[in-house]
Amino acid sequence: MSFVIAATVMAAGTVVSAYGQYQMGKFQEESAKRQAELKKLEGMTNELSRREQLNASIAANQLAMSMSNISGATPQSIALQSSRDISTDEGQIGLTDRLTQRLLIKEGKAAAFSGKVGAGGTLLSGLGSAYATSKTPIG
Repeated sequence: MSFVIAATVMAAGTVVSAYGQYQMGKFQEESAKRQAELKKLEGMTNELSRREQLNASIAANQLAMSMSNISGATPQSIALQSSRDISTDEGQIGLTDRLTQRLLIKEGKAAAFSGKVGAGGTLLSGLGSAYATSKTPIG
């Protein structure tokens, strides 16, 4: 009878351990999703800041051109080139931000999967041990 009690206690401990692994995987997945959302918001904020800087730079260039009568470049050509340069930078930064977000989400999914697999492995191992303990003869 004591073997049945021991096996029951082992099985209960295994279930609790597996549940903890499963919950940890879910928590890590949620954490990664939140990090991805924060990264997205951070990227949007940075983009707005860069656009403000671009507008200020274009305005300063146009003012300088009109005040100095420099030949060879029009204010429009300077503004166009500045916009092209900034657009290229924005594209690269935006791509990096999106890739970072996707990576965080994939890391979260991997953590959730790992938690489920770990929980399943713990259940199988622990319940197998509990069964073996319950079948051990006394004496």
